[in-house]
Amino acid sequence: MTDLVLTLIGQDRPGLVEAVAAIVRGHGGNWLESRMTRLGGKFAGILRAELPSERAEGALRALADLETLGLKVMVEVEAPRPIRTPPPGALMELEVVGVDRPGIVQEFAQLLSAARVNVEEMTTGRRSAPMSGEMLFEARAVVRLPASTDVATLRAKLERAAKDLVVDVRLEPSS
Repeated sequence: MTDLVLTLIGQDRPGLVEAVAAIVRGHGGNWLESRMTRLGGKFAGILRAELPSERAEGALRALADLETLGLKVMVEVEAPRPIRTPPPGALMELEVVGVDRPGIVQEFAQLLSAARVNVEEMTTGRRSAPMSGEMLFEARAVVRLPASTDVATLRAKLERAAKDLVVDVRLEPSS
């Protein structure tokens, strides 16, 4: 078996997911996991699929042909890996909310990187504040802390950064 990790981007329209799914299934593959969304009028997604090794080359050609539909597909081919246990360390949920301004993501990403915290999943967005109408920035992430992390120290650093950026921050164990 061959694992494919695909990055997809194109003008959003109905049928894009079906076109990719048909190629995966048509080449004897299995859709394993994905994240897909609409961003700024574009369809963007990442996907991991498993295909029989002897059919992977045909699937790669068919995926490349999706460019005729306006869908750019980048593919990384990986040898299948045995199922691994998650790395050591605690999974935590991080939430940041505050008035939008440049630099919020970079400040928190820098702090997490310095603490060797891995961002496993993250979504961000903006919305209008209910009373003031100001644009609010929201980030939600699942992060994995190294086993050696002192959570209280990390939380204190996050709260100092939040105070400087005038945002609210929450770090809690993942449910």
